[in-house]
Amino acid sequence: MTLPAFVLVFISVSLSATAQTSFKYGLSKLVINPDASLLIKAASMLFSPFVLGGLALYGVGTVLWLFALKQLDLSLVYPFVAISFVLVFLSGILILGEPVSVAKVAGLLLIVTGLVVLSQA
Repeated sequence: MTLPAFVLVFISVSLSATAQTSFKYGLSKLVINPDASLLIKAASMLFSPFVLGGLALYGVGTVLWLFALKQLDLSLVYPFVAISFVLVFLSGILILGEPVSVAKVAGLLLIVTGLVVLSQA
């Protein structure tokens, strides 16, 4: 069974947003010696379990994205990557405990409005 292309787009974008959340969560839990070399700091970040998990999510999402691109025009689907802004905003609040502001909500509403307009084109 083949998933519809727009389902692949949504899953791919969702995996990307989840990967970003995983990166941030993993880095927020990471303790790095400030005197360590840049190489040691980079290795510590890269080998964090949540960062590795995020990279894996990106990999799966990229494969799904490729299947979607095979079926759809890039100019049609690429704007829907902006859905990740909405998903990251929500995960930032719900999972990471980030603050909400009027400016963030207003910007998010502009993005959603743009997606609605694009979907009608």
